[in-house]
Amino acid sequence: MTELLAPAGDLERLKIAYLYGADAVYIGGRDYSLRANAKNFSLEEIKEATNFAHTLGKKIYVTVNIVFHDKNLKDLDNYLQTLKDYSVDAIIASDIVVVSKASKINLDVILSTQSSILNYSAIKFWQSLGVKRFVLGREASREDIIRIKKECQAELECFIHGAMCTSISGKCILSNYMTNRDSNRGGCAQICRWVFTTENKPDFTFMSKDLNMVTYIKDMLDIGVNSFKVEGRMRSIYYIATVIKCYREVIDKIKNNTLTKNDEIYYEKILDRVANRDTMPQFYQKFPGVNESYFNDRIEVSNQDFLGIVTGYKDGLIELEQRNYFKIGYIVEFIGPNMENITYTIKTIIDENNETLDVARHPQMKIYLPYDKPLPKYAMMRLKTIV
Repeated sequence: MTELLAPAGDLERLKIAYLYGADAVYIGGRDYSLRANAKNFSLEEIKEATNFAHTLGKKIYVTVNIVFHDKNLKDLDNYLQTLKDYSVDAIIASDIVVVSKASKINLDVILSTQSSILNYSAIKFWQSLGVKRFVLGREASREDIIRIKKECQAELECFIHGAMCTSISGKCILSNYMTNRDSNRGGCAQICRWVFTTENKPDFTFMSKDLNMVTYIKDMLDIGVNSFKVEGRMRSIYYIATVIKCYREVIDKIKNNTLTKNDEIYYEKILDRVANRDTMPQFYQKFPGVNESYFNDRIEVSNQDFLGIVTGYKDGLIELEQRNYFKIGYIVEFIGPNMENITYTIKTIIDENNETLDVARHPQMKIYLPYDKPLPKYAMMRLKTIV
């Protein structure tokens, strides 16, 4: 089994993730989830999301992965039973109390990266409690994964893209100490991304660069990784669409034996541009060093590549909801579900009043572009920056 697993912070992002190639999506409810600042899902939305996923023949997992204090246990039994009744495919949890309660109602558990699993003895312990799949700590090396797979024959889920934790996964208390926000109960203030100033010395940070495993996906498949996990429940629809589309194509090309080195270079360039931090393989082949982290002169510049999302097609016109500024003469690219990328030069821009514009400058306004064939709903238009 090979699974491409995407994050989603709301229903729109969940649908985008599935449409752009995810086999499964993980989401958080309004309670018990480590991304407390995300919009997250109400129980009714979890039910809707689960029905939508299963209609597509795909899976959905719900995070219940905070570190529980006594007061957090209130209503947990009812919550887990509701998830079971909704037929979610599994929960993602790290607390032994949650694992125990879930097992009693036959609700499948994926052990969260919050448990920092890096060795096969820990996996064997959790297997004895009925856990079948394990999200390895982001610090797991290739050697660790091989040894764990050999000794345990467990389902392994590994992060392949997104933000890293400066601390050992699940063990940071900096946020608690400096802001009184508990990183292990959803309140992380991301202290590692702060810029610190000391007298007569350069500013510094100690955050990791993001993870990017494009060049190692084939190797990970070969050594038996089952689920390839993308981080980012608070990321945009454009980020999710772009990242999932890239890894979907990489995995499919590997299986078809058509992936080339030029393909890998292309996907790395796309993925490097979609976020505002540099990306690295991190722990997979070696322990990270100076090149894998930011210390000085860190620059995060949000690009404006995402120009609009396709909402319809009629009478030879693409209907587009604008997201960023663009104008006549821009060379753009349409990407979308189950389609080849299309390069397009903007020669005419029409607004809702059938007026011709030189510039589209108002996010979320309706724009119309002439094109000789329809594009799928939820296709996206981006600035073409990579040949």
